[in-house]
Amino acid sequence: MEDRKCKLRPWQQSDIESLVKYANNYKITSKLTNKFKYPYTRQNGEQFINMAVSMNPQQIFAIDLDGEAIGSIGIHPQDDIFCRNAELGYWLAEEFWGKGIATEAVKQIVKYGFETFDIDRIFARPFGSNVASQKLLEKSGFTLEAQFAKTIIKNGTYEDELVYGIRQLKD
Repeated sequence: MEDRKCKLRPWQQSDIESLVKYANNYKITSKLTNKFKYPYTRQNGEQFINMAVSMNPQQIFAIDLDGEAIGSIGIHPQDDIFCRNAELGYWLAEEFWGKGIATEAVKQIVKYGFETFDIDRIFARPFGSNVASQKLLEKSGFTLEAQFAKTIIKNGTYEDELVYGIRQLKD
């Protein structure tokens, strides 16, 4: 199957059904922070969409394929001494894994992030066991900057924390 192009767009209230359908998946939530709940309920989805649409400038987008929200991606500028950095976060519905969609979404959000925010670096922190996410980041131009042993506890298991970054230094 050839790779299909996705687009990033703001979340909208009409996305609630697809959001809950795709986000309510243990394989997805097991690789995300505990703020992303499992089971993922309609109430979780409504709270998320309300938060996402309230941001200005936009930071969290739906990954849209053929008019349907099939995942989410966000760029989160940091503050204080980290103010030239933004954290990247994303998830994609399981049935779309391995089709190049997430890689395309990451490339789009990186471009948006550097154009929109006063930042020099975007970073992501996949779990050590999340090899697919590590490969996705590498394909998208990120490099491994650091690895911390057993710093994350998820579902009662210690995980390594990896830090990937991409930089765009300005003159």
